[in-house]
Amino acid sequence: MKKILFILHFPPPVHGSSIVGLSIKESKIINETFDCRYINLLVSRTMVETGKLSITKIIRFFSVWFELLQNLIWNKPDICYLALSTSSKSFYKDAFLVFWLRIFGVKVVYHLHNKGVSTYEGQFIDRLLYRFVFKNSKVILLSEKLYPDIKTFVPISDVSICPNGIEDMAVDLEEKKQSHSEPTKILFLSNLIETKGVTVLIEACDILNRKGLNFKCDFIGAEGDLNAAQFREKVNKLGIDDKVNYLGKRYGKDKLEAFSNADIFAFPTYYNNECFPLVLLEAMSANLPIVSTFEGGIPDIVDMGKTGYLVPQKDAETLAGKLEILIKNPELCREFGDAGRKKYEKEFTLDIFERKMTEILMSV
Repeated sequence: MKKILFILHFPPPVHGSSIVGLSIKESKIINETFDCRYINLLVSRTMVETGKLSITKIIRFFSVWFELLQNLIWNKPDICYLALSTSSKSFYKDAFLVFWLRIFGVKVVYHLHNKGVSTYEGQFIDRLLYRFVFKNSKVILLSEKLYPDIKTFVPISDVSICPNGIEDMAVDLEEKKQSHSEPTKILFLSNLIETKGVTVLIEACDILNRKGLNFKCDFIGAEGDLNAAQFREKVNKLGIDDKVNYLGKRYGKDKLEAFSNADIFAFPTYYNNECFPLVLLEAMSANLPIVSTFEGGIPDIVDMGKTGYLVPQKDAETLAGKLEILIKNPELCREFGDAGRKKYEKEFTLDIFERKMTEILMSV
């Protein structure tokens, strides 16, 4: 049985890479197919700890390295799966880790949940490190559309595509198909980060309000570079506080209820590290039409004019126009939602992801 050392991220904090990491660790098919060992690469275990130095994080850092060396010396894995960070300080840390894996002669498979290689490859040190890290390695991407970011250093023959998969949101689909709220409920779910399109969506809601459309838009997620007070200030300034609400964080049943009650999912992101947002898969699982942008692998998730709409980034007018079409056409909402649900069942379930990942690791 092939020995694999998985070096990945586990929640908390909750983000795409950590959710996928947990899915791999808990996968029955992966653990039955391979002799697996797992190391949690994250030293920040809460959102509060992120970006801050502490004694606890230093202890965790050395603990991770001790666990790594112990596995390399005693368990001697055939393959190391690494959820590689491709930019910023995290990349330098991961590059040092790769150095030790190479010393022990372990073949490395990188699973990229982020991008940025093409942004930094012009810098001398980064370019040297990228050449070292990617040399003779296999890379797993979430979408073919993400390949241009690494094409300078990785031949296409060394790339495998494995889209993310998620557990079913378990929304009551029959009830969902029969209902369309009055007012129409638009849902945004992500942290309050400007580049996730928060302000763009607020501006689109202002346009919809001035056109006299009957809707409500709920924003759900943790505070980011915008806090709750700044969010409400923007909304109040436009006079749409009766239409737009920030509801804070929602987990478990509360999150499921938000998806169940929504009619449209809006995610006008222009976040430069956006690759394959799991939240869009959740929206498809919940039978929701999606309005998003041409960013990262999103065009592989949303089929334009079939499961939703894609709009240019930072374009509140076009975003409002597509939302208006869906608000005025409940039947189209249901049609897009049904098509999205079918695509989720065909391409993005957790079982499909686990089996595809197993096939890729078997082929290395």
